[in-house]
Amino acid sequence: MFIQGLDWPAADDSKRDHNYTVPENRPHPPTPGTTIRDLAARLRGLPTSLGPVRLIGVDGHAGSGKSTFAGRLAAALGGAPVLHLDDIASHEQLFEWTDRLMDQVIRPFARGESATYAPYDWRARGFGAPRPLPAAPVVLVEGVGAGRRALRPHLALLLWMELPREESWTRGRLRDGAEQREFWKGWVEAEHAHFAADPSRPHADLLVLQTPKGYEMLPGPGSTCGPDQGVTQSDGPSALW
Repeated sequence: MFIQGLDWPAADDSKRDHNYTVPENRPHPPTPGTTIRDLAARLRGLPTSLGPVRLIGVDGHAGSGKSTFAGRLAAALGGAPVLHLDDIASHEQLFEWTDRLMDQVIRPFARGESATYAPYDWRARGFGAPRPLPAAPVVLVEGVGAGRRALRPHLALLLWMELPREESWTRGRLRDGAEQREFWKGWVEAEHAHFAADPSRPHADLLVLQTPKGYEMLPGPGSTCGPDQGVTQSDGPSALW
C-alpha cells in the first residue's frame, strides 16, 4: 500500500514518513501480462458475492507486493475500484478495523448501494473526508488481513501473495530504510499476532507468485478446483512488464 505511519503502518507496500501525503492519483500500472488478463476474465465470470459486487481479496505479508499486483489486476479489469486497507486501518486499530469496514463498505454493497468510506490520514492521525467506492461488478480489497475470517464470507475469491514472511519483511525493510527500523519491529509483532489468530493463507483460492517473467497462479489451499479444473498459469517472455 501507500502508507507510512509515524509509529505504525496499516498494511503493505510502502510507508509514509511524517511529512508524506498519499497522492490522490496513484501511479498508472503497467500493461498487465497474460496471466493477469486471464485472471481478470475469470473474475468477471464469477457469481456475485456481495449484492451486485464480486469482491476479491488480495492478502499477504507486508512487503509481498499486494498493492502492485492489485493495481495491475484492476487495470486488466478496465479500472476496477481498489480498496486499500491502509485507508481503513489506523494507528490505534492496526487490525481491529472490521466494524468500520462492515459499516462503511460491506453493508452498503450488500444492499446494492455504492459505499462511502473515510480514509485515514496517517500524518494527521485522523480520518479524512468521505470517499466514494462504487458497487462495481468487480471490486478489489487489498492489504494485510483482506482474507480475515469476518470478510471471507463476502469474497468471491481470495488471492494470497505467495512470498514467505521473512522475505516479504526483508523487502519491506529494505524499501523503507533505516529510519523505519523501529517501526518494523512493532509491525512484525503485530502482523505475526494477527495471522496466528486469524490466518488467511489456508483459505486462499489462488496463490500468486511473482517471477522474473511476470506472475504465476497456483491453486491455493482453499481451492475447490477438481482434477479437470487446473488453474496453474504463468506469464511467458512476451508478458514482461
